[in-house]
Amino acid sequence: MLNYNNKTIVLHELSGLNVQVLKSLDKNQKGVRGRVLKETKNTLVVETSEGVKQVVKKTSTFKFFVGKKSFTVEGIEINFRPFERTEKAVKFYKRRKP
Repeated sequence: MLNYNNKTIVLHELSGLNVQVLKSLDKNQKGVRGRVLKETKNTLVVETSEGVKQVVKKTSTFKFFVGKKSFTVEGIEINFRPFERTEKAVKFYKRRKP
């Protein structure tokens, strides 16, 4: 398993992780919970018990679950294409506490 922690979560692959939407400007997206199927620049596609939901990253706050640990991430910190995140999210990585 990769070494996910509170600081590096913004740099890691999110597909396959369990996620919960803690806050969202869209009231229909708040509380969405499931597994991340795929990620685009602006959205996470989440498989829930009620079907597949697309959640906007920029206006949401997420809680990602890795094993027994969980990490809260502001959507703006991950609002990049997955392959660009390691390069562009470094400014957020530096601000996050370990």
